[in-house]
Amino acid sequence: MTVLIVGGSGFLGTELIRQASAMGLSTAATYTTAPGRDSRAVWHAVDLRDVGHLDAVIAEVRPRLIINASSGGADWAITAMGPIHLAIVAARYRARMVFVSSDAVFSGADVRYDESALPDPITPYGAAKAAAETGVLAVHPAAVVARPSLILGHGRSEHERLVHDLADGTVDGALFTDDVRCPVHVADLASALLEVAESDAAGIHHLGGADAVSRYELGVLVAERDGLDASRLPAGSRVESAVPGPLDVRLDSQATQRQLRTRLRGARNFVRPGA
Repeated sequence: MTVLIVGGSGFLGTELIRQASAMGLSTAATYTTAPGRDSRAVWHAVDLRDVGHLDAVIAEVRPRLIINASSGGADWAITAMGPIHLAIVAARYRARMVFVSSDAVFSGADVRYDESALPDPITPYGAAKAAAETGVLAVHPAAVVARPSLILGHGRSEHERLVHDLADGTVDGALFTDDVRCPVHVADLASALLEVAESDAAGIHHLGGADAVSRYELGVLVAERDGLDASRLPAGSRVESAVPGPLDVRLDSQATQRQLRTRLRGARNFVRPGA
């Protein structure tokens, strides 16, 4: 079976390529500016805004499975419309599709969110992801929409790099004590995505880690793991800051976890020395 990893040069995409290749899957991957370094994947430049180009790439690759792990930030054309374009083409070629969304589709007003919760985004990025979710399932009802929380692992995530920069004093900012998430390890997330893809599941699935921690607590865990001085990490409050974003968003992933062999570990488990 051939799998196409859209956004293969990113943090999650790189791990998906590694695991898919280890499973013996024929793996292709896409990039926007430069291909990734993993030679096990066949690389294709793709612009998610260009339906014709997407069609040509998928016609060439003929994947049985497409996992969209791309981001795009708050760019509506890429983050909202791009996944819908991809889903249209995937449905046309009868390819299985998994779209990786985000817990940013929630405001935090309700704190705990299971798969039945309705999106109520308060940032442009969250709004774009929420729109993409609706569009993907409208044009490809058999698709899976997977919502992870903060993705960490191996010291290479943006969250882990930020902790190092703050501890070193090379960037300004603060880690919020009132901004709570359910971080997930990139290896656990990639494994869960591939497992869900192999099943006949469809619709919304939450893939958050088992622990709810604040960004500050997460930073302290990373600092202690990496031998940094945690006392140098600046703490702050999102409520008191001018930085927009959700507050306490705790993904309830129990329903999906019960269907998985992959264990979605909590940050207190995987962000520790020797883990």
